Amino acid sequence: MITTSPPAIGTPLAAPERRAELFRHLGPNWYAAVMGTAIVSGGAVALPVSVPGQRGFAIVVWGLSAALLLTIMTARAVHLLRHRAVARAQLLDRPGMAVFYGCPPMALLAVGYATLAVGRDVIGLRAAVAVDMALWGIGTIYALAVVCALPYLFIVRYEVRPGTADPTWLLPVVAPMVAAALGPALVPHLPAGEARASMLYACYAMFGISLLGTLVFLPGIWTRLVHDKLRPITLTPTLFLVLGPLGQSTTAVSQLADAAGAAAPRYAAAMRAFAVLYGVPVMGFAMLWLAIAATANVRALRRGMPFAMTWWAYTFPVGTCVTGAAALAGRTGLGALTVLAVGLYLFLVTAWATATANTVRGALTGRLFLPAPQT
Repeated sequence: MITTSPPAIGTPLAAPERRAELFRHLGPNWYAAVMGTAIVSGGAVALPVSVPGQRGFAIVVWGLSAALLLTIMTARAVHLLRHRAVARAQLLDRPGMAVFYGCPPMALLAVGYATLAVGRDVIGLRAAVAVDMALWGIGTIYALAVVCALPYLFIVRYEVRPGTADPTWLLPVVAPMVAAALGPALVPHLPAGEARASMLYACYAMFGISLLGTLVFLPGIWTRLVHDKLRPITLTPTLFLVLGPLGQSTTAVSQLADAAGAAAPRYAAAMRAFAVLYGVPVMGFAMLWLAIAATANVRALRRGMPFAMTWWAYTFPVGTCVTGAAALAGRTGLGALTVLAVGLYLFLVTAWATATANTVRGALTGRLFLPAPQT
């Protein structure tokens, strides 16, 4: 069976081999770089504090995320056209790679939201709304397709050995939660009445799909972590993926509560209360898991863990905790939550800069385009 981790940086390919293999093994996991970049932009404007240059930084990173999305979409198109057999195998025969099909819809959704949040300063509000509407629509349909298809394939096709579950299995089920968290930003731009209410309740439905789906997958993941440990060592960063559904669901309930006044005023008060009553306990558990994941990764780094694309797990999941903590800080007025949001954001930016530098270096040498090892 194929391991769920992309390969660590190894011996560089020779130039002719690099050109031939450049797109052959390009998997959907590369969209994690788009997600991790876009959340840096979105997180900057979500913070409950403001410092000089903050929005300018967010705009620059948004532009980078948009350019990266277009680049990877183009590269993946070449991969799908030239290497159809490999692409088919990635989806149908390699569950370790197939779970990363949760990344493309989240990348589309994250860039769309960043376009509305900060890109409007560059392209104008009307264009930003149109871009976000399009990317949210495509990303949501994609997310729902993935959350249906991957569990189905796990049940009827994939041959999964006991003790092989890992946190990457959460990627397909987290994608609808991202749609649920980012859809409410479009509510004010929809016609009043049924259109707004439909968007709100659709996002709540996706919140439920993702939350319950996460609860289905987590027991198997926990069992593997406790009994069989997490190997190879390059999978250790994926422990951070557990933060994704926690931080994103906290963000989602807060965003939905903000939109409720315009879409479902009858339940707005209840939704605002739910945002706090749900968000605070979940954020508490997220911080517990962050401590566990961070400790495990410090241990792995001390043991010589090399760079792999799994390092992007340090970014987007932490970013969802930034937006979740920031939302709670705004609702409760607690300074401790403001400090938490800022601290998490500083960690996010550091992790993003590290992952970006190593990815650029690995891509330029061709080392990141090697196939994943078989076990």
